[in-house]
Amino acid sequence: MKKTMPSTTQPINLLQDVHSRMINLPIYFRERVCEECSWSIPTFYRKMRNAVKVGGLEKERVTPNLSNAEKEKIIAVLDEVFQGFWEYCEKYRKKPAKN
Repeated sequence: MKKTMPSTTQPINLLQDVHSRMINLPIYFRERVCEECSWSIPTFYRKMRNAVKVGGLEKERVTPNLSNAEKEKIIAVLDEVFQGFWEYCEKYRKKPAKN
């Protein structure tokens, strides 16, 4: 017979749980932006990085253009991702009820 962990409202290790959630935030953010903007992962990274325009004596950094709709979607996804993480961590903020 398999031994199972008793079900608890909180994982045993708060630090490990919060850390694992936090390291997955950038991946989830990228996936949601790609979904909302209909981008591939390479397009996400291409739009994220600055390009260097060569010409003349100085190199000029050029930021890829994002449409206003893309900017709005990115901010909406950012809010959604952080709100989800905030709500997930709410269980650690609440004081346990005393009987």
